[in-house]
This record gives sequence, C-alpha cells and structure tokens, in this order.
Amino acid sequence: MNPKLRSVLFWIHLVCGLVVGLVVAVMSFTGAAIAFESQIVDWADRDARHAAPAAEGTPRLTLEEMIAKAKEAKPAAQPSGVTVSPEPDSMVTVALGRGAAVYVHPYTGEVREQGAQGWRAFFHTMEELHRWLAASGDNRAVGKAVTGVSNLAFLFLGITGLFLWWPRKWTLRSMRPTLWFRRGLKGKARDFNWHNVIGFWSLPVLVVLTASGAVISYRWASNLIFTLTGNEPPAAQGPMAAAPVPVPTPAPGTKPQPLDAQFAAVMKQSNAWESITLRLATPPAAGGQGGRGEGAPRGEGGARGEGGARAEGAPRGEGGARGEGRGGPGGAKGPQASAFTVREQERWPLFATNTVSVDPFTTQTLKTETYADFNSGRKLRTWLRFLHTGEALGWLGQLIAALASFGAVFLVYTGYALSWRRFVPRRRVQAPAASTVAAPPAVESETHAA
Repeated sequence: MNPKLRSVLFWIHLVCGLVVGLVVAVMSFTGAAIAFESQIVDWADRDARHAAPAAEGTPRLTLEEMIAKAKEAKPAAQPSGVTVSPEPDSMVTVALGRGAAVYVHPYTGEVREQGAQGWRAFFHTMEELHRWLAASGDNRAVGKAVTGVSNLAFLFLGITGLFLWWPRKWTLRSMRPTLWFRRGLKGKARDFNWHNVIGFWSLPVLVVLTASGAVISYRWASNLIFTLTGNEPPAAQGPMAAAPVPVPTPAPGTKPQPLDAQFAAVMKQSNAWESITLRLATPPAAGGQGGRGEGAPRGEGGARGEGGARAEGAPRGEGGARGEGRGGPGGAKGPQASAFTVREQERWPLFATNTVSVDPFTTQTLKTETYADFNSGRKLRTWLRFLHTGEALGWLGQLIAALASFGAVFLVYTGYALSWRRFVPRRRVQAPAASTVAAPPAVESETHAA
C-alpha cells in the first residue's frame, strides 16, 4: 500500500476509534452479555412454566376461559397473544402487550407471574444499553442515533483496520506477530500484538454483526437488501410485513369458532410442532379473535422477531412481528383471518416458522406461509436479523458472536492504550550506574531524568 495512503487511513482510523470507542465498547459488552439470553431465561423460568398435575377428572379450561383468568388477574392489561405447547405439564402463556405475560394453568386456572425476574431485569437493562444507551423518553431517539452511527463507524474501523493490518511482505516470519499472541511482551508491544491478533480473527464476525446491525437500525439499509435482490421493499420495516388475509363474509349472526377449535385445525397440519401462538388484536370478549396483538413480550407468548413467535428457547426478535391477520373478525376492513405462528421441532433455518391463516368462522385454512415461500430479499433480511445475535446458527453461532463481541471490547481497550502511549509518552528515569561509589546528589538525578 502507498505509504501516504496508509498514513491517511491510520489517522482516520485512530481519530474515528477515539470518538466512538466508548460507545462501541458498551455495545460490544452488552451484546456479549445478552448472547445466551434465551437459554438462560428458559432455564431460570422452568419452574414457573411447569403446570402441576390437576385432580383426576378435572376438565381442561377453554382458551377463552384462560384468557379471561389472565384478564381478571391483570385488569389493566389487554391480552395480545396466547401460546400453547405440546407438553401436558406446560402452562399456557397469555401475552399482555410488549414485554409482559402471565402463565395460566390449563386445568385449575391458576395465574402465575413469569419467573426469573432478576435475570429478565438484567437482560432488559443490557438491551436498553445496547440499543439506545439506556436513554428514555425523548432522549431515546438520540441514544438510538448515537448507537446507529457508532455501529456504522465500527464497520468502517474494521475495514480500515484490515488495510492497515495488510502485511508488506507475505512471509510467515513477518505475519506471525499479527496472527497469534506472543509471550513476554509488555506495554506498547503487547497492546499492538493484541490489537492486531484479536482484530484479525474477529474481523469476519464483527463485519457480519455490524452490517446486520445497520440493517436493523436503518430502514434505508433494510430496503437496500430487497433492492439488491430485485424485490420490492415492504411498506413497513422488517421482512415480516404482510397484508392481512381476508375471509369470506359470513352469514349474519355467525359467531367465530372457539379458539380451541381454531388451534386444533392448525395442529392437524403439523405432527411435530414446538409451539403455536395466536395473535389477539382485541380481547376475545370484544369479539376480536385473530389478528396481531401490538407488541408481544420476549417470553413464551411473544413473537417479537421476524420469523414468528418466540417460544421458550426461540430466537429473540427485533421488536414486533408484522404478521398477517391484523384486524380479526369484524375489523375495520371486514373479517380477517386468525394468524397462527407455528414453530416446528425440526426446522431449517433454525429461526424458521410457519404462518397459518385460519378462517375464524369455519376453521378452514386460508393460507400457509413458510420460510420457503419468502422472496430472496425477505430471506436474506431475516437471516441478517438472526445472524446479528448468532441465533441463526444455534448455540455455536451465539458463542462465536459473544466471543467476537468480547474481542471488540479488547480492541477498544488496546486502541485507547496505544493512542495514550502515542500522545502521552512515558518519561524515562535513568537508573544510577552500578559501579558508582557514591550516589549522585538528588538535584543531579532529577536533571538526568529530565
């Protein structure tokens, strides 16, 4: 590389790193902290989700009754979704808006709060820091803008760092100091070695994390994915944007089928389902089965991300799935299908779900949409969403993302340390000669040290 160009890139790299380094460190540390959120919360919440066996002969409550129990326990909240699991000893989850849900015993009607509140609070704080530096109110937009710009700057730092790392000679001897850790180094040499080695090995992962983060943060970046793949960008941000599925107008006085009947119709289409979630646009008492509830929680009843519901152990979402069936029976645009999100036990990609739209008046399936039905832009956009957390590749992907994020923290540390040593050089103190008979006066020593 031309020496002048290398010098220009170096100073741009250094100044940019100094400006955004602290924000990048916060985002990297919090990103690593929430890498295994799903698994940790699922493990800590296992007792709260367990439904004790009911007395023999006790009939199972209907889903409408369970939702009513949840509403009775939380009168100020509006049920926005319900999730069932195939395990007979599993509680039914009733979502109560963004970030909230309760568990309902399917036989006794017992309403139980979600467990692992300490872990949930910890991860919530980490996510707030990660997304908008824990800003609230009107300042949240500022925090989001700062993290978004810092993320783009970090992507730039990764690219320029690769150019600066690029060896002048491709020999093992010249490349070894920048490819692996060296023992016995101290100070500047150690920081330089760490910065190069960690940067080299974590760069591919960090590029994916930052690029996917930009797609999540900016609508223009999300739309660019669709444009590059030759697809029309969706009207709403996120690859799950889809129009509600209308249903044939029923005869006057026709009432929707019970939710259990609708769930049963969906269950027949899968022999190995892991969870099924129904979005509720309005409470069942208001005749609003079906549709999409605004803002489901991160818990079992919550489909927050593209690709469907987030059941226990499912990937985290990005903030509200835009599914079908938004209106529900009797909506402003006429009757709408009930939209169910089905997560299969054996699936690929790991984040894939099926969206089944059911006529709430007849339980007839009107439309089934799987990952294979997505256009190329929607597929790529969804992959990027779950590559950002590593969940697209399971626990191994999460581990790789966490290690790369921790590596980014060390990149910030070593970058600041190298800059400090560059701008604030240490003063050298000359040690007295061993052969000197008498120690020199203090004034002379200070003079020599200066």
